[in-house]
This record gives sequence, structure tokens and C-alpha cells, in this order.
Amino acid sequence: MTENPDTGNGFSRDIHDQQERLKELACINRTTQILKERKPLEETLMHLVLELPGAWQYPDYAVARIRYQQKSFESPGFAETNWKLVQDFTTIDGKGSVEIFYTREFLSEYEGPFLKEERDLIRNFSNLVTGYINSLAAGNSGLKSGDTPDNKEDISSLSSRKLLQKFLDRHNAERDVFHDLMPFMVREILLVASLYDAYSIEGEGRFSDHMLGEYYQMSLTTLPRITGVSGEDEAFSRLGARHYDMIIIMVGVDKTKPMSLCHKIKEKYPYIPTFLLLNNPGDIPFVQEQKTLGIPFDNYFVWTGESKVFFAMAKLLEDQVNVENDTKKGLTGVILIIEDAADYYSTYVPMLYTLVLEQTRILIEDVSSDELYKVLKLRARPKILLATTWEEAMSVYAKYKDRLLGVISDMRFPRNGVLNDKAGYDLIRHIREEQTNLPTLLQSSDPGNAVYAEQLKASFINKNSETLLQDLKSFITYYLGFGHFVYRDTKGRQIAVAKSMREFEAFLKTVPEDSLVYHAMKNHFSLWLMARGEVKVAKQINPVKISDFRSLKEMREFLIEVIRRRRREMNKGKVVNFDESLMIDESNVVSLAGGSLGGKGRGLAFVSTLIHSFELGRLLPGINIKSPLTAIIGTDEFDHFMESNHMWDVVNREKDFGELQKRFLSGTLSSALESKLRIFIKLYNQPLAVRSSSLFEDSLSQPFSGVFGTYLLPNNHPDTEVRLRQLISAIKLVFSSIYSDNSRIYFEAINYKIEQEKMAVVIQAVVGKKYDEIFYPHISGTAQSFNFYPVANMTPHDGFAIAAVGLGQYVLDGERAFRFSPSFPALDIMSIEDLIRYSQVEFYAVNLARRDVDLLEGESAGLVKLDISRAEADGALKHCASVFSMDNDTVSPGLDVPGPRVINFANILKYDYIPLAPTLKKVLEVVREAFGAPVEIEFAVDLTRDENDKASFYLLQIKPLVGSGAGYAIDPETVYTDDMLLVSRKSMGNGLINDITDIIYVEPEKFDNLKTNEMAEEIDAINRKMLAEGRKYILIGPGRWGTKDRFLGIPVAWPQISNARVIVEVSLPDYHVDASQGSHFFHNVTSMNIGYLSVNQYTGDGTIPRLPATDIDGNIRPKDGNYDGIARIDIGAYEFSQCVGDLQGEDGDVDGSDLVQWWIDPKGIGLQALAACFGRDDCQ
Repeated sequence: MTENPDTGNGFSRDIHDQQERLKELACINRTTQILKERKPLEETLMHLVLELPGAWQYPDYAVARIRYQQKSFESPGFAETNWKLVQDFTTIDGKGSVEIFYTREFLSEYEGPFLKEERDLIRNFSNLVTGYINSLAAGNSGLKSGDTPDNKEDISSLSSRKLLQKFLDRHNAERDVFHDLMPFMVREILLVASLYDAYSIEGEGRFSDHMLGEYYQMSLTTLPRITGVSGEDEAFSRLGARHYDMIIIMVGVDKTKPMSLCHKIKEKYPYIPTFLLLNNPGDIPFVQEQKTLGIPFDNYFVWTGESKVFFAMAKLLEDQVNVENDTKKGLTGVILIIEDAADYYSTYVPMLYTLVLEQTRILIEDVSSDELYKVLKLRARPKILLATTWEEAMSVYAKYKDRLLGVISDMRFPRNGVLNDKAGYDLIRHIREEQTNLPTLLQSSDPGNAVYAEQLKASFINKNSETLLQDLKSFITYYLGFGHFVYRDTKGRQIAVAKSMREFEAFLKTVPEDSLVYHAMKNHFSLWLMARGEVKVAKQINPVKISDFRSLKEMREFLIEVIRRRRREMNKGKVVNFDESLMIDESNVVSLAGGSLGGKGRGLAFVSTLIHSFELGRLLPGINIKSPLTAIIGTDEFDHFMESNHMWDVVNREKDFGELQKRFLSGTLSSALESKLRIFIKLYNQPLAVRSSSLFEDSLSQPFSGVFGTYLLPNNHPDTEVRLRQLISAIKLVFSSIYSDNSRIYFEAINYKIEQEKMAVVIQAVVGKKYDEIFYPHISGTAQSFNFYPVANMTPHDGFAIAAVGLGQYVLDGERAFRFSPSFPALDIMSIEDLIRYSQVEFYAVNLARRDVDLLEGESAGLVKLDISRAEADGALKHCASVFSMDNDTVSPGLDVPGPRVINFANILKYDYIPLAPTLKKVLEVVREAFGAPVEIEFAVDLTRDENDKASFYLLQIKPLVGSGAGYAIDPETVYTDDMLLVSRKSMGNGLINDITDIIYVEPEKFDNLKTNEMAEEIDAINRKMLAEGRKYILIGPGRWGTKDRFLGIPVAWPQISNARVIVEVSLPDYHVDASQGSHFFHNVTSMNIGYLSVNQYTGDGTIPRLPATDIDGNIRPKDGNYDGIARIDIGAYEFSQCVGDLQGEDGDVDGSDLVQWWIDPKGIGLQALAACFGRDDCQ
């Protein structure tokens, strides 16, 4: 007789399969825990064989046997039958096998009555046993896993990927001791992501801070060890070497590879839960489709910068696996959540865990002082289970109804495979019929559903409610907490209670000497520190005796110094909470307020980690690699500012940005932040940059470059309170910049909601030197790892850089700066004529003379623009400039001879005064590898040599280089046709744009660079009309679009051309276009997937539209080839006045502005009527 489980319909089968996978996972978890105990081999194998039967599909009829070296270990009731599954294994010392038998017959599956996943399970179980036995043999022979020769590795021979991998290994190494001391359920996580994504989660989020639960005495909280890898080969290499409890695959720009990798991993390791973590909520439909196509991931979440979701994923898996065991022992309850929207539960579940842990931290202080009882309470925390369908919810309820503490349900979720608008109502009604007093909560984004909750006598919350946290707190009953260090005198009487390491250190300075003796004799200090995971400090203190010191004062100083040194070591390269002693330390980033660091802040934190933890300087011994002093105000302060000053209504009502700025300036920051800023200002009196760092800024999808505010402060007023007010004003103005006109247009253009944006603020020291009443660096610039417009024998991956004397604003504004490739620094990429013509002639500096700066004047209020000759007078051009000799048309490095100055950094790039080019090349290589995508950096250089004869390179910012990466197959034979309008041989990306309706064309023949500001205004007016009518266009014009130098092109800001789909830069006879790479304008344009082309018709690099052969006056134009069918009208002022008139005041002054006005409002005179005035009746 054969049987199989009653699986019922497809939904029941899914639940059954899921339960089987959880059983398999639990078996592997228990196996690794047993092996970590390192007990005698025979005892270990006997323990393991007892665990095996419960992992199989029919555990009541399963028995197991492990054979090894003529010994047999059997589970109770063992008997051999015909229904068996066997896996042989071989170790260093012998051979063995793992066998599973069913004691009765069942329906045939993959291999007899056994599932395919069970074959995978027994194979991986055998691999774990083999590795364990081999490790015992290696230990007995005096070898240890991971032993390496005691010599330093030559890192110069390693690739950037291997170097970064070693950095991640070293970054995780300090946590390894902590993990090994006390196994926990989810303790090994494999994170497959670009290295920057891995850092963003682990580094910025400080994952450890969220894993609450420090045990007393020798117990430690075991946080998951995160192993980051960036590719398929590394992933399988790690999986082959160690068991992982969980795999998280991040889905970023490339969505195909993660799906393929997920499929391959699940084929080989089906029992390991594999979660997807999406960078973009817009990818949810794609992931849902992949699930229906059979991609075997277990769950997926959305990450938008809040790394608490990472913590929640691990905890949710833990709870899912442990719930059956924990509830059976009667020590834990269950909170059931029903929610099917990934973007919502990705926010909701972390929020719920946060509330649970916060509440537990409070409650744990009220329980017995019995430390063991605290630990038991800690372990017995309620489990949170997430269901996404009616069937899953009912399955959980049926199984754990007696342990339920509460139910939180969405109103609308799938039932029988179809979205049901009242599923939540029906579920809670069913539950309340059986358990009248069980706390239940109905949630919905539709406030109208509150009536259903009222009918059920259940609580109701609006998903979008501002009081969501407070509402959830009523459902939380959680027991977890921290032990405190109680200082006592020699008689055991309490003197003080330290609830944190900070308080522990503070009390250590003041407690009486007899208290130090009391605790030192009992070894209390090292025991408490060990329990908190401070293993290194504890091991330093443990062997020390009182008799080792000449006095108790010396012992006190030793204890304090050990803790301080450890704190400095741990903070190095990290984001640390505010502390006065850390405020002027460049080796870390100080957090002045909680919340997200924002995109720019996250990049700066990663910069600090690369420099101080990765030790980037080891790769570049000839120069100092630094980051400037940096502090970050997290987004929590922005939320507080908007709430406490009632700004939400103001920003929705007030559209005049000038008035809005004044309203923001009238608001107040939190008193806590003001106190910290006051301390900071007292400690630091050099120029400061106050920079935006919004949630969306510098993201992989949209850069928001130059959209928000940045203010430079001289910070040199003699009155500290004045400097504090200036700093506070700058912070408020950065907050307000979210709602500037440019920002609103940007949000509209990319279809983002401005309401979702939040602002963090970066306060950063300005790099440079003081020269009388100005302050600036020798060199500033940007560099990109990908060059969209390579020349000569360069390739795009050689990258390029733009450098200028003075502050980097000059480069970011797209002005006349020097361009070079770090891979070919000595290569001249322009003629001597062009080099002289377009050499830098001005520079930016901080204006120290303006101590009372008025920030409402704009972002440049604290700056001054000076002639380059001033830099020469300051001695700053010595190694940055060359001299042009008109006698022999040569350029000579240095300033030793008279003649026109040319800024080309020849002494540095060609003659290696400092290794700037190799530094840029290596930094770009490392950062690009870390991001897993092309990147851009901002940098500054101080040529002043230190005591080691080294100049200093400052890494100011890193961000992904966003551009059109979408491939589009093009057949060249189909491109060059007779109806072709424009050809460019230099373009960024490739693709198809098919929604263009218009062309806006600035004729090169009529271009006057004295009127470019007026042209920008006219284009802005046309763009607004196009925007209102939803008409996309090609924008063609001479010179460089978006430059701040009006003589180089038309100085439009991005919002003035926001509806353009293609932008074309056309060369002039005396000016050959270089794309505005490195500028904020270029970054934003390319990120929009806007076509970006350049045409130099004088050198044959492309063609541009031509006008008809004659104008309306009969004047002959150059022959236009095949374009006679294009109706072009040469509108003279006289002719226009006859047809339309003076639209700007009837003063007889008819010019181009009247034409623009007509374009915006034709006054009833259509294009055909206008054309007819000029004798053209062929306009359609």
C-alpha cells in the first residue's frame, strides 16, 4: 500500500513544500550548531543521527544511520528496508556513509519515495560531516584552518577586486570572534551584491546596532556574520567552503544576472533560503513576473537606503524557522502579519521589529535582577510571522492559534489566487469568532475601511498615518534588554549604574579607588566587557593584576586608555555618533542626528571607510590619501524641522521660493542639534561647505546633481554665535532647496514625488590654504572611470579627469578647465592653439573678507571669482601652470620665463611632481570595482609637502556615473539614408527615442556669444510651452550647453531644457566642442537617458540640419542637399512686424523676443498664416 500527503489544491501544496524546505533548513542549522560544539567525534555523530529523521517528508516513518570507520550510529527504531537514500563520503582518515530508510512504502517521487531536495539535503549534510571530521584531523596534526605564513602580502600584485574582497574579510574579521563564541540561528549570511551596495547596508546602517540583546557575564549576542561577494564565482567558492543560513541577492541596475544566479544557487543549494533585495521599487513587477516564470527565490524585499530591512529579513527568517520549536516549549508567542505588498512590508516589518526591540529594552529593566532570567526572557521573545495570502495566514493561525499575541492584517490581499478587497475583514472576523479577546488590527491605505474595523471591534490604522508607530506600540510585548554595569564599593553597596560603554567610561573616571579595587579583584571589568562583545578590550584587561601598577591612579589611567584606544580603533573609517572628542578627527564621519545619511552622505561615509579601513593609501605610497573633516545631519532632523515648524503646509501652499526660503530661515532646529553645532563651531574655525544629501541624491537611477543647495561659509567671524547662526542658516537653506523651482521641475521631469524626498545635510571642511583674505586649494576637479568621448588611442575605460586651480565649483559649472586621461597624462588631447584659447583664466575661492555673509544672495555668497593672476601672486601656480612662447609656439612647464600663462598641470602630469595621475587611476579603479558600475569622484589636492615629503590628495565625493546603459541593436546599413537629418560620430550610449515632435535649433551662422544669456531665456520660454503641451524635442545649438561661461555656449540650467529628449552640441569655426563631462549639467542630462551628441562639421565628425537654398528675401543659402522639403522661414524684423507686429509693447522694436512671444501665444496667427506673409504657401 502506498501513501502520499494530502496536498489538496495548489495553494496547499505550496504551503506543504514551504514547510518541507523549512524542515530541511532547520536540520542544517541544528547540524552546524552541533558541529560547532566540538565535542568528541562519536558523541557528535550520535547527536547528528538523532536530528536526521525529522528533516524528511515522513518523519514518523524515517530512521537514520551514520557509518564511519567500522562504527555505526543509529536513530531509535532503526531497521533496514528497501526504501533507502544513501550518501557516501570520504575523509582524510577513512570512508563513511549517511543512510535514510523509510519503514513503510510511499508514492514514488524524485528518487524512490524521496524528494530531489532530500537528495540535496543528504549530500550537503555529508559535506558538513566530512569537513568537520577533516578539521579534527587537521587540528590533531597541528594545522589550523586559515593559517598563513607570517609575512606581509605584496598587495601591489592583487587586483582591485581581490583587494576589496580582502578588505571585506578584514572588515568582518573582528565580528568573527563574537560569532564563534555563541551560535545563533541566522549567523552566516552570504550577500551577493556590488561591494558598494554591501557597504551601504552593513557600513551605513551599522547592522550591529539593530541586533539588540547583549547577554551578561560570558555570554555574547551573536550577530550574523555577513560575507560579501560581488560575483557568481566568488559566491559558489564561499558556498563550497562554508554553510550559509541565508543568501541575499541584491537586484540593481542589472536585473538579469541576479535571476540567473538565483536559479543556479537554488539548483545546488535548494534548502538555503534565498531572498532578493531590490534597489528600486519599480522592479517589483519584474520580480513578480520572474516568480511566475519559475525563478526559485523564497522572498523579496525593497531597500531604499534604510538598512533596517536587512535586519528584518534575517529576523523574519529566524522566526519562521524557530517558531514551531519555540512555541512547543511554551516560551514564546506569535505576532501574525498579513501583507502582500513588498514595498510596504519592506518598510512595515523593519518598523515593527524596531518597536518590538525598543519596547523590550524598556521592559527588560523592570524584570528580576537575576541575570539568567534576563537571558531566558531574551531568548523567549515573540516570533513575528509574515503571510502574504489568505491560505498562508489561515495555515499559521490554525497551527499557532493558542500562541497568538496579536494579528495585524492588511485589508486587501490574495485569496484563492485572486486579490480580495475584503480578505482582511473576513480573516479577522473568523479569528474574533474563535478568540474574542485576541488583539487584532486592520490596516489599510483607504481610511474608509475604518468602518469594517469598527464592526469587528478591531483597531484600525491608516498605512499612511503619521501616528503609525504609536498605534503599533499597543501590540508589542517583547522581552529583551541590556545588562548594566553596577559600580559598588568594597562592601558591595551601589555607587553608580552604567547603561552603556560611554557611561562605563565616564564613571570609571570618577568612582572612588576602593570601587576600582573591588571590581578589579573580582575581574568584573573584563567579564562585563566580554558580555558586551568587547572581546579585545576584555582580553587586554583580564590578565592584568592590581599589583602590576605602582598606584591605583595608574591603574585607572590604564583602564581608561584601553577603552579610549579601542573606541578610536573601532570608529576609524566609520560613522560614529556625536562626541566632542571625535568632532575634529578626520578618520571618521560624525553623525549629528539620526536617520538616513542620504546619497551623498552615504558616499562620503564609504570614502572614509575606503581610506581608513581599506587603507587605500597602502596602494599609493607616494602621496597622502585623505578625506576632509566630515559631519552628517541625518534625515531625522529634517523630519523634526518640518513637523515642529509646521512646514508641510507651507511648502504645499507657498510657490515663491524666495519667500519659502525666508520661512525656513524663521524655523528652529532641535535644541539637541544646536548644542552639538555650538560645540563644533567652537572647535573648528576654518571654511566649511554645507552640502545637500537627499535620499535620492547620487543614486543609481537619478543623480540629482547640482539640483539641491550647497553653501560655503568663511566661518571666520570672531563671534562664535555669529558663526553658529550662519551655519544654522545654511542648514535650513539646504533643507529648503528640495522645494526650489529647479528641484520641482526636476522631480516633475523624472516622475518622482517630491513628498517622498528627505534631506540630510553634510558639513565638510573645505580643503585648501589661506592666502590673505581668500581660501582655496591648489587643485580641484572631477574624474570619471568611463570616458564617453575618448580621443586618439584612448578607450572609454581609460577614464578621464578635469582639473582646475581653486575650488571645484569652477569644474562643476562646466567652465574652462583642463582635461586629461589618468591613463595617458602626458598625452596632449588638444592643439596648442586650443590649449591657450581655452585655458583657465579665473578661479573660485572662499571670500574670507566677507565675515557677515548673507546666504539669501545665493549659493555663491561666500565665494569670490578672481583672475588667475591672483593665484600666481599667491604662489599657487608654481606647479600648475606653463608658459607659452610666441617665438617658437611651444609651451614650457613652470613660471620661470615671461609669457602668457597656460593652466595644464604639466609639471605634475608630465614630469610627476606628485603622482596625481596614478592616484586618480588607482582610486577610480578601486571605487569602480566597489560600486560594480562606472563612477565619478570629486577631489582636491594640497601640494604642500608634509614631514614625509608627501603632498595630499583629498577624496571629496564618490557617486555612480549614471548614463544610458541600455543596449540597442543598430544595423549601420539602415542608418545612412536619404532622409537622415543629423549625424554625430560622438554620442553617449545608444538607443531608440521615438517620442520627438519638434526641433529647437540655434543657427550656428547667427550665433552671437554676447547674447547667450538672452538665448537661454528664450529657450526657457519655449521649453515651458513644450512642457505644458507635452511635446518632446531635439535641442541643437553651437558651443557647450549648460556652461556657466556664457562665451563657451548657451548657459542654460537643466530645468530650462527639461523637455528635450536629445541635446546636440555643434562646433563653431573658432571653437570645437568638448562635452560637459564632469559637470552637474552633464550628470543630470545623461541620467535622464537623454541623447547627448556632439557634431564638428568642420572636421567631418557629423552633419547638422541645413536650411533651404534661399531665404524669403531670395538670398542664396548654401546648397542644402536633400532637405528642400523642410519648410524654413527666415523671419526678418520688418517682415515679422508686417504680419504680427510688436508683441513686446508696440514700440516698433521688433526682434527675436517678439518671435518667442508669438511662439508662446500666436495671437490667432498660425504658422501657415505667418508663412503665407512671406510668400510660402507650401507649409503643411
